[in-house]
Amino acid sequence: MAERNGSSNGNEGVKGSFKVKAGLAQMLKGGVIMDVVTPEHARIAQEAGACAVMALERVPADIRKEGGVARMSDPELIKSIMAAVTIPVMAKCRTGNVVEAVRHARAVNAGIRKLKGMNHAELVHEAKLIGAPVEVLVECQKLGRLPVVNFAAGGIATPADAALMMQLGVDGVFVGSGIFKAEDPLKRAKAIVAATTYFDKPEVLAEVSANLGKAMHGLEIPAIPKDELLAARGW
Repeated sequence: MAERNGSSNGNEGVKGSFKVKAGLAQMLKGGVIMDVVTPEHARIAQEAGACAVMALERVPADIRKEGGVARMSDPELIKSIMAAVTIPVMAKCRTGNVVEAVRHARAVNAGIRKLKGMNHAELVHEAKLIGAPVEVLVECQKLGRLPVVNFAAGGIATPADAALMMQLGVDGVFVGSGIFKAEDPLKRAKAIVAATTYFDKPEVLAEVSANLGKAMHGLEIPAIPKDELLAARGW
């Protein structure tokens, strides 16, 4: 959330500073934050005494009823909600169902962190346990990452998905053919490419995420029969 007024410590114009984050939490303490989908919802919440609103793509109950997954609200909708009220407006950077790719990236990162404090004998033992060449573990320990290019794949369907995976340390992303089932495949594809390049620039992510139309209909993992889960196949 951006500072609407300059701070008193010389950080005028700084977005998301520690002062803003800590101060906002204190300001909202003991209050009610209401989920909203439209500017009218936001006005009702403000009149009711809510201390802030959370802009959602759809009401969670509707998402469960209609199936699929929740994704981030269009930035233009968030702006219209911000214009309708004076209380703070927040928005979750929801993604498609990219959970398995996130779990994989975090598992890889955790494994590499585990290697950092090991001596050579411990690296040899770890290599035997996981069935990997000890030279590879030595290289991972030295580099602090995998010694190969690491692309993320699985459920990447929005700019937020791509940016999230890049922030987790991957070198690039695979986007499945499901993108061509989106409402505007070209615009969505361009947005994902831009988000992958500018994953650390929130202003760019907000711009490319606007007015993308509907994404491919997704499925929650618990709704998929266990024998159809690809993650459980193989060795």
